[in-house]
Amino acid sequence: MSKTASQDPVARIRRFNRAVTRETGALDQSFLGRGRPLGPARVLHAIGPEGRDLEAIRAYLDLDKPLLSRFLKQLQDEGLVSLDRDPNDGRRRIALLTEAGQIEFAAYNQLSDDRASRLLDRHPRPEALLEAMDLVASALGRDRIELVTCDPRSADAVTCLEAYYKELGERFETGFDVNLSADPEATDMMAPRGVFLVAYSDGMPLGCVGVKGTNKGYAEIKRLWISPAARGLGLSRTLMEAAETRAKALGISLLRLDTNSALPEAVALYQRSGWTEIDRFNDDPYPDYFFEKAI
Repeated sequence: MSKTASQDPVARIRRFNRAVTRETGALDQSFLGRGRPLGPARVLHAIGPEGRDLEAIRAYLDLDKPLLSRFLKQLQDEGLVSLDRDPNDGRRRIALLTEAGQIEFAAYNQLSDDRASRLLDRHPRPEALLEAMDLVASALGRDRIELVTCDPRSADAVTCLEAYYKELGERFETGFDVNLSADPEATDMMAPRGVFLVAYSDGMPLGCVGVKGTNKGYAEIKRLWISPAARGLGLSRTLMEAAETRAKALGISLLRLDTNSALPEAVALYQRSGWTEIDRFNDDPYPDYFFEKAI
């Protein structure tokens, strides 16, 4: 028996692709009414106000060199872009926006913002729509997620941590009050004592993890969190492996962590990845599982 369009996963994906193509104007010869197709417009946006290395643009947009060269030539001919040699490496070239290019960049951003706002305004459940978009974007960009060392007090780090605390409050029977937990000092998760990593997908923070330095002969893994939009993509393991690598580079040879049985996926991750369950090593009121790992 053949599947209907609503039952066929491939048909549903193709329907989604057609909808995105229409909504974004991917086939328009004048994207957002600015006189050029989507390709050159995306290159203009990728260059950005600060300029960008050509190889970085090519990798970011996944363009082959001839096509990128064609788009850049068009933008140069329009007086929007200039190409300069990298002062630190003469083999590399950097694309820069001219004054006219900066104006065009700002115009595209405003038009894109307006289109996005209209889409949200006409949808009855805008937050559900955004969550679905985040899920799709994270799935499509799973191979381009970057791990960045951050100050745990930075805006993106705080965004991740607040989402983490909110989720613990929802999942713990007792709720969660960060003031009652063994909340690490920010400087304990910064070099030379520790590190704090944030996972990014095209500028959006999708997860975090910290290594908290101590004076007890071990460091601790803290605040492992993954956005619901990125769960199931293996990001928890990636972050944990990166945290272990960074800890080792700091001269740390023993790691400990704690977690709660209300987070069975976290417990399973640690059990699968070489952590050994140990006795309680702190007086934090929330955890009921304790692990250790030599690195």
